[in-house]
Amino acid sequence: MTEKSCFHCGLPVPAGSRYSVVVNGTAQPMCCPGCEAVAGAIAAGGLENFYRYRDASSERPEPAPPSDRWVAYDLPEVQREFVRDWDGDRRIASMLVGGITCAACVWLIEQHLGGLPGVEKVSVNASSHRAQVVFDPQQVTPAVIFAALAEIGYRPAPATAAGSEQLLQREQRTALRRLGIAGLGTMQVMMFAIALYFGASTGIEADMERYFRWVSLLVATPVVLFAAQPFFHGAWRSLRNRHLSMDVPVSLAIGLAYLASFYATVFDTGEVYFESISMFTFFLLLGRTIEMRARHRAGLASGGLAQLLPITATRLTGGAEQQVPVAALQPADVILLRPGDTIPADGEVLEGSSGVDESLLSGESALQQKTAGSRVFAGSVNGDSSLRVQVTAAGESTRLSAIERLVERAQLEKPRQVALADRVAGWFVATVLLAAGGAFLFWWQVDPARAFWIALSVLVVTCPCALSLATPAALAAATLRLQQLGLLVAGGNLLETLPRISRVVFDKTGTLTRGEPRVLEIDCLRDGWDGQRVRAAAAALESHSNHPLARAFRAWRGTAVASDVRIHTGRGLEGRVDGQHLRLGRADFVWPGLALPEGEGQWLLLGDDSGALAWIAVGDRLRASAVPAIESLSKLGLEVELLSGDQSAEVARVAAAAGIGEFRAGTAPEEKLDRIHELQHRGERVLMVGDGLNDVPVLSGADASVALMSAADLARSRADAILLHGDLQVLPQALALALRCRRIVRQNLGWALGYNALALPLAVCGLVPPWLAALGMSASSLVVVLNALRLSGWRPAPTLDKGQSLAVAQSAR
Repeated sequence: MTEKSCFHCGLPVPAGSRYSVVVNGTAQPMCCPGCEAVAGAIAAGGLENFYRYRDASSERPEPAPPSDRWVAYDLPEVQREFVRDWDGDRRIASMLVGGITCAACVWLIEQHLGGLPGVEKVSVNASSHRAQVVFDPQQVTPAVIFAALAEIGYRPAPATAAGSEQLLQREQRTALRRLGIAGLGTMQVMMFAIALYFGASTGIEADMERYFRWVSLLVATPVVLFAAQPFFHGAWRSLRNRHLSMDVPVSLAIGLAYLASFYATVFDTGEVYFESISMFTFFLLLGRTIEMRARHRAGLASGGLAQLLPITATRLTGGAEQQVPVAALQPADVILLRPGDTIPADGEVLEGSSGVDESLLSGESALQQKTAGSRVFAGSVNGDSSLRVQVTAAGESTRLSAIERLVERAQLEKPRQVALADRVAGWFVATVLLAAGGAFLFWWQVDPARAFWIALSVLVVTCPCALSLATPAALAAATLRLQQLGLLVAGGNLLETLPRISRVVFDKTGTLTRGEPRVLEIDCLRDGWDGQRVRAAAAALESHSNHPLARAFRAWRGTAVASDVRIHTGRGLEGRVDGQHLRLGRADFVWPGLALPEGEGQWLLLGDDSGALAWIAVGDRLRASAVPAIESLSKLGLEVELLSGDQSAEVARVAAAAGIGEFRAGTAPEEKLDRIHELQHRGERVLMVGDGLNDVPVLSGADASVALMSAADLARSRADAILLHGDLQVLPQALALALRCRRIVRQNLGWALGYNALALPLAVCGLVPPWLAALGMSASSLVVVLNALRLSGWRPAPTLDKGQSLAVAQSAR
């Protein structure tokens, strides 16, 4: 940067300009008031290190926007596009940030936004230009966040589906363009290299040799300056931040080989290795491109699931069809679905019969038959017949939106396995650099002509690309396969934890059972209370609850109205019905001291301030998948336990029907958590499976947790994974796949470390030329990625014999 260049954007400073900003104690020239304002904001925020870390000039900011430019982003109807509810009362905003040029921009954005009151977490992806900001809406709004980004010279915009898709396509196009340039360059340079090889042995005229070298230089230059550009940028960023990444030895190998070959060509002396440079770049880019495709296939790219929804829907109003935006749909609207239509919202079928493709949500490719009363979900595709559907949830309330929020949560987390591999790769790079330096010094004493090329081969052959790809490639493939099976991974460390699980603990209602209870019997205890009045009062109270047992009273809702309802988690609820204070729930909550009646089902007690009014027996059916899932878990060598807040008789019945020998009934939420802690103190690793609000503490406290898709929102937000379609047999499949993933990761790490341990001494001894080193290193990376991609096609075994069960159980320990 010259004295006449703007310190912020690098453009020429007009003569007579008086714009300047003091950065790190020195007055720096600015070309315009925009750059002066942005640089001043950066300096005022104590973020001057941005200018030290950056490796490219920032873009020139647009003229200062009006102060009310961002106010529109605080409107609820606008925020639907890019702001979602987050854990508790917090929210998360997904935005695209224009003007990012390097990793220093990421650092600056995260530091600047992180200093705003109410901003709790900021995550910026430099490659996709996507930022996610977790914030407290009581302290800060999206308009303030957008204005803060504009203040330091970036262009914020909501991360809509269209914008995210464009960024994803741009990443793919750029990667393919670099790969294509490297591939074409490699083929062309190899043609000239073969001529030089044969000429060296059979004789070649000096002018022809010089011609082939110059042409090779011209062909290899775009490969180095364009195709290999990501390696140089990555290495520079790493060194700026005092961190050693795998891009450092890669860049050294490419840069030194190119400069040495350039020198040999210009001064007509020594050897040229343009073919080695091109091959090295091509094979490395090929490995990274495959890894990128695996990452995109796993659904971890920035594009959201909302792009799968249609733009408009056919709403029926008074019998007439009306095309309306999907965003305008509200609960209770009636929509028409024709064959092939994508369902725009969750709903209940009113009329018609059709097969629906729910593979996006459940991983099940077979069409699911839907008739009147069946539930359908946004993102599914209607099959062969028309359906009339009443909307029950739209926008952020749909199951598809819940999945998208979970994917965003997973993106904010970095698995410990990946972090560990990154640290190992950093130490490995330092070892490689020391080994290359030692090899150079040794051969300089033995044969100076070979010293440089042997050190170059050491850098290339031991590049830790395979080591860095070993874990993330396997995790991406396993995550994709789990989603296809019907388990959505929401916690980054789930696949690391599952292989160490020793016990699986189930909740009962809505988890082992279908969550579709029915009233089996009513025993009235006071005159004036008959079955109809008891059902009406119970339905009025339960209408305020989302517990699965509340569904048993759905048919009688509306005949009475409850007010001032309070829910006592795990015990029951109370409120006023027709002016009378009533309680409904466990006997010890409503009127302690009463003995439970005998009979099938779970007994609830209805009472008022003067005593008990009626016993209500509610029953639920066991899920069809419960018994085979528990049998499979037992075959895997895992202990299975049932914890329920329900009464002993009903819990014992369900446990016996499911084949669970160990169970506890009448456990309050805090008692469930105490039981989990007791097991953990004994050295066990616990997987908790639940669905209710009373399961939230234990889902958070377990080593790993799974919630059903039908669970309460808070339960889903605390779980590490979501069971999309309620098939419990996915759980043993997920455990088996996690074990397989761990074996694949170990195979990859073993291969990467073993290959480098074998190749390093060969390279130091001068037995590996640079072109062969490039081929070996790239082949090693491809082996790792292709081995990881085997997880994408993993299929669960239909049964496990005794020998397989023992092997899996031992592996789980």
